[in-house]
Amino acid sequence: MRLGSSIRRRRGPGKTTRRNGSPGPSRKRASRVRALIFSNPRLLLAVGLLALVGFVGGYLFSTRVLYPVPPPPGDLTPVPRLTGESLEEAGRHLALSGLYLGPVDSLRHPTVPEGRILGQSPLPGQLSLVGDTVWVALSLGPERRAVPDVTRLRADGARTVLEAAGFTVVVDSVESAMPSGAVVATVPPPGSETTVPREIRLSVSKGPAMVEVPLLLGMEEERASGLLVSMGLVVGDVETRFRFGRDQGLVVGQEPPAGTLVALGSAVRLVVGRRGW
Repeated sequence: MRLGSSIRRRRGPGKTTRRNGSPGPSRKRASRVRALIFSNPRLLLAVGLLALVGFVGGYLFSTRVLYPVPPPPGDLTPVPRLTGESLEEAGRHLALSGLYLGPVDSLRHPTVPEGRILGQSPLPGQLSLVGDTVWVALSLGPERRAVPDVTRLRADGARTVLEAAGFTVVVDSVESAMPSGAVVATVPPPGSETTVPREIRLSVSKGPAMVEVPLLLGMEEERASGLLVSMGLVVGDVETRFRFGRDQGLVVGQEPPAGTLVALGSAVRLVVGRRGW
């Protein structure tokens, strides 16, 4: 008997290998099974679904039967929402849940009215032990400050002062006898106590209103004076000069000359012709 045939008999028919290194019959059967599964999409899908069902079923069985989640203790209660309430209202709501009002912090808030709750700890909806306390933050209302007096300052300087005090600035341009760029007035007026932040309107001078001097030469003195007054100007010095002929009693000179832009209320000097010496 040959040695090789004896070894093959001991291994059995499923463990035989060929001399050239090819797999035996058992490995061939496993390869055929894998090839059958991967070549058939329906069979592959069925195997995947079976694995998924087994995983989910095992998870549910372990979490619901073997290791169930213990129910929450009976002495826990959800914390009610207290934001926007007064301390008295918050105390009543907490009492209904078996809780108590704890320490109170206070701070300024630009929009929440004074005496209203801004926040709380624990947060609304969280579970807390019956008998615990809830901390709250109470609004002191918006901060109040007096409006600084920035009249007669330049607009850029007034803006800097107001913004440093916590106000926002809006600029309106107005005609005024004050120099151009000077602050004429504020709304609210200086010294008024108001909330911060607050919009302050600045009335900034565009300078005095300007008017064009009319042509007065050849007019009678009375008519020229009336025209100047109707335009917001003033009749200044009236000088008389001797004139022959028809220039007598008429305006023969003016200062400033016609077409000059001057501020309202400016004076215009007239030269009027007269008769004789």
